[in-house]
Amino acid sequence: MKTVKTVKTKNIIQRIKGMNDILPDTSRVWQWVECHIMRLFTAYGYGEIRLPLLEKTELFKRSIGEATDIVEKEMYTFLDRKGKSFTLRPEGTANCVRAAIENGMLYHQQQKLWYIGPMFRYEQPQEGRYRQFYQVGVEAFGFLGCCIEAELILMTARLWHELGLASKITLQLNSLGKPAVREKYRDAFVAYCQENIANLDEDSKRRLKTNPLRILDSKNPDLQALLHNAPRIQDYLDDEDKQEFIDLCHILTQAGIQFKINPYLVRGLDYYTGTVFEWVTQDLGAQGAVCAGGRYDNLVEELGGEPTPAVGFAMGMDRIISLILKSAESNESKLPSYHPHAFFILAGEAAEQQGIIIAEQLRSALPDLILWTNCAGGNFKSQFKRADKSGARFALIIGEDELSKNMITCKDLREDHPQQMFNISALIEYLRRALRE
Repeated sequence: MKTVKTVKTKNIIQRIKGMNDILPDTSRVWQWVECHIMRLFTAYGYGEIRLPLLEKTELFKRSIGEATDIVEKEMYTFLDRKGKSFTLRPEGTANCVRAAIENGMLYHQQQKLWYIGPMFRYEQPQEGRYRQFYQVGVEAFGFLGCCIEAELILMTARLWHELGLASKITLQLNSLGKPAVREKYRDAFVAYCQENIANLDEDSKRRLKTNPLRILDSKNPDLQALLHNAPRIQDYLDDEDKQEFIDLCHILTQAGIQFKINPYLVRGLDYYTGTVFEWVTQDLGAQGAVCAGGRYDNLVEELGGEPTPAVGFAMGMDRIISLILKSAESNESKLPSYHPHAFFILAGEAAEQQGIIIAEQLRSALPDLILWTNCAGGNFKSQFKRADKSGARFALIIGEDELSKNMITCKDLREDHPQQMFNISALIEYLRRALRE
């Protein structure tokens, strides 16, 4: 009787809570989404910028706001060997602004930038919210007026269509106005909350002292009636802010984009001014925000640059992938296929050695060919099972007969065609024609 060696689980080092492995089957979907993003953003004139994971802690305190939940409770911050404080980036906008200032990209210039990568926040892990999560960010610098906000929203709307998610994501808009307007509204909202403090929950009472507008974003159902009767920021906007918001809504309506004006949408970062927006879904439970952003005209100056209008957004890649996988399970969208075109079946050591060389010749002649080579041995039956399981259309076969004739047999695994034997040149032409079909 064959004994099975057991592994003592207590000796296995496991991943950190909230930081996930992305396995090959899922990683292929990520690659598919990333290819759409890269092509689309490039078509709109946005250039990729690659940013460090680690920044000085001061960067995030000054940009996000020291009274925000992110800075107070969620950042991964530590001292280096010289006692300097560094933080794993919890979001990308501050990084991008810092890089643009430091590299002289903003003064009297317009820039359209995008980036992708992991972010880090110490949160309670749940679906769509992890401690290491991935964001795609887009930032546009030097643009005044609402047309740039409209472009960002239209670009994301086009992405949802390309990914098969348009029916699952809806747009919400609000305007926070200029800082002076926001401050005036903040005073009125705080006064209203103070009058009704007995009806606030403990989290809202804490935020009332630190970041009161975040109370508007509360998901506590017991607070909704109270918030419904609170002052509305729309009543405090000046004429310029009102007109810009009206113009944006008009452009989106003309473009056929449906949206809802949400007066409770304030975003969790202190740097936003003017328009804010979120693309949300009902299919991911509590983590409904898929993409969010807005205008932040003061942040460049706050971080040491010259006054520069700016607007941007971040989209959660983890949530987008979850939506795509859920859609595929319900047959509402089709995941990309990464099946090989051909699978090389090689019988015997001599065939394996010859097959490796021929496989490279095929790849050189046919760059689009996806060809898997069996390097695991086994008889014809087991190798054909692997070929069929791979989803390949063709099985390419080298056995004793093929070796003696310096030929390769090609069998169509998906259609009932007789198998054929080719020399290398003829096989290249046969596969070239098949790839065009």
